[in-house]
Formats: sequence, C-alpha cells, structure tokens
Amino acid sequence: MTVQKGKRMGISIQEHMAINVCPGPIRPIRQISAYFPPPPAGGGSSGGGGLLSPLSPGATGGGGTLSVMSSMDTSVEIDSCDSDDNTSLGTLEFDVLYESATSSLHCTVLKAKGLKPMDFNGLADPYVKLHLLPGACKANKLKTKIVKNTLNPVWNETLTYCGITEEDMYRKTLRVSVCDEDKLTHNEFIGESRVALRRVKPDQPKHFNVCLEHPPPVSAPSCVLVRKMDMYFLPPGGLCVGVRRCAHLAAMDVNGFSDPYVKTYLKPDVKKKSKHKTAVIKKTLNPEFNEEFFYEITFNELATKTLEVTVWDYDLGKSNDFIGGVSLGCHSQGDALQHWIDCLKNKGTKVERWHTLTNDLPGSGFQE
Repeated sequence: MTVQKGKRMGISIQEHMAINVCPGPIRPIRQISAYFPPPPAGGGSSGGGGLLSPLSPGATGGGGTLSVMSSMDTSVEIDSCDSDDNTSLGTLEFDVLYESATSSLHCTVLKAKGLKPMDFNGLADPYVKLHLLPGACKANKLKTKIVKNTLNPVWNETLTYCGITEEDMYRKTLRVSVCDEDKLTHNEFIGESRVALRRVKPDQPKHFNVCLEHPPPVSAPSCVLVRKMDMYFLPPGGLCVGVRRCAHLAAMDVNGFSDPYVKTYLKPDVKKKSKHKTAVIKKTLNPEFNEEFFYEITFNELATKTLEVTVWDYDLGKSNDFIGGVSLGCHSQGDALQHWIDCLKNKGTKVERWHTLTNDLPGSGFQE
C-alpha cells in the first residue's frame, strides 16, 4: 500500500460560539519492521506503503515485524545530551544503522534515564515509538514493549524499516518518541528526539544519547488540520457549539485515510459531564459532521471555562488516535481567542470560524 502524505487539515465547528479545530495516540507493539516498496519509476517516493507483519511469535499491536539485532558496533559518533531545560523530561539512548545491501534501517532502542513521572505513584510505564517523517503517522509507526513502573527503562529492542532507499535516507527524519501507557485514560507523551537520516552514513552504526524534547510547533502538512466550527450563546443560559467539517486531515490508517470523529469538552469539568462526541465518518480526510451540542451554562460562568475541541481517528478494538485539537477560552491566543471573544460579544448570533489543529496533546487536557 502507498502511504499518502498528509495535507493541511481543517475542521469546522458551530456553536452559539464559532470555532474551528484540527487535531493523534499510541499503542504498544514489540520490535517490528515496516516494509516500504521502492518509488515508482520516474517519481519520488511518498514515504509510504507499508506492510507491517510480525516477524516472531508473540508480537502484538498495530502490525510490524520483529527484528532483533544481537550486536551492533556503536563506536562511531555520539550525540551527547547537553544540560538544559529539557533534561526534566529525561534522556534516551539508541543506535541507528542503515544497511545499504538490504535497504534496511535499524533503530536499536537501548534505555532511558530520569524520565518525567507520569503516574500517581511517581513512576511511568514507558515505551518508545518510531515514525518516519514526512509520512502518514500511523502507517509507518513502530513500537517497543512497555516497561512497567520505572523512570529508567531498559528495552534493548531493535525496530526495523525495510525497503528504505538512499533517497529516503537523504530526505526523511526519524522521530523517536517516549510515551507512557495509561490503560484507564489515554497514553501520554513524555518527550521526543528527531534524527535527520542524512546524518547517518550507510553501514556505519551511529549512537545517540540525547535529552528528550517537547515536540516542535506543528508545521508539517502531514500533522496539521483545520476544523470549522461555530458557536453562539443563547440567553438566558446556554452555549451552542456546531461542529461542521474538517479539511485535509492527516492520514492515520494504512489505506491512506482516517476514520475521524470530534469530541468537545467544557473545562473545568468537575462532574465529567461535558463530553460530547460526533459520529465517526469512515475513510475520509475531509469529513462533514454538521452536528450541534448544547451546554447549559450562564453567561458569567463562561468567563471561567475553556472549550476543548479534539479530532480523533477511530480504531476498532484499539485505542483511538489523536489527530489534533484546539482550545477556546479567555486564556487562548490568536484565532481561538478571537472566536471566543466574538461569541461572547454577540449573544444569540452564530459565529463561525476555521481553526488550525495542533498536536499539543501533552498537558493540554485533551483526553480520550
């Protein structure tokens, strides 16, 4: 299959406040390898296709081939972690090797140290995800096993991408993310590191010991989407939110599409009763929802509230993938803030706006 590149995405939401939003999550697997067929003659590779199939018994998760490298010479360049604000997220050690003879890219995830505590017990249940960028996020995702209750996990797992061309090595980036599994809610992002593959010389292992970082602002078309929504306040006490449509969502499935749906929350939500959800629209990157949700609330109470709008990809039998989200409230910025203000200023008038989704899931309050 061919993985299609993501495009700018958008969603439309309608309320007695106008909003637009655009939004992706995580699931553990064993060592896996993804196969990417060579690009067609006369054209560049889209980074895409992938046949992910288990290599060894016991592999589970979203598909993949387990390929373990028993030994690897890591006596080459080492990227040391300098001390800075990112050290609070922890450090990660891994090796990368490109085998030109087999067109295989191996990433051996070794260990992490001093990870940020994510659970109530002061520990975490960490695992590592790999993505090749640009490309459809879920179609080329590989994962390690989960190590329970530790801030210093040891994996020693090798994840392998097959069918990687020299062109891929020149233009692609390997994203290495550390996440925390949470079976009761959603998996949480801890930190990441990105490696431009052109830094990796063929047949020469390269060792990395890096500080985990927060993800950069969304700019790549494969991770951005826009959402159109409208809002308005209905005196004497109600906020109506209309979710209209999304445009150019990220392709989260191997077929090059997603199965998107939208959720809204009005936070703080102490009683956990503010969640609304649209229907799931199958196999599309440009879903039309045209659904409205009503929140019974006084006008004065809205000043303390934040409307969270998120877009998700539905997966049967697995945790759903977060695509992007937007928050609207008095503490928002840019278009989101303006949409909120316009809604409050124009009681009883529908205010519609497009919003660009971000992938700022960690710490944002977005939840599945």
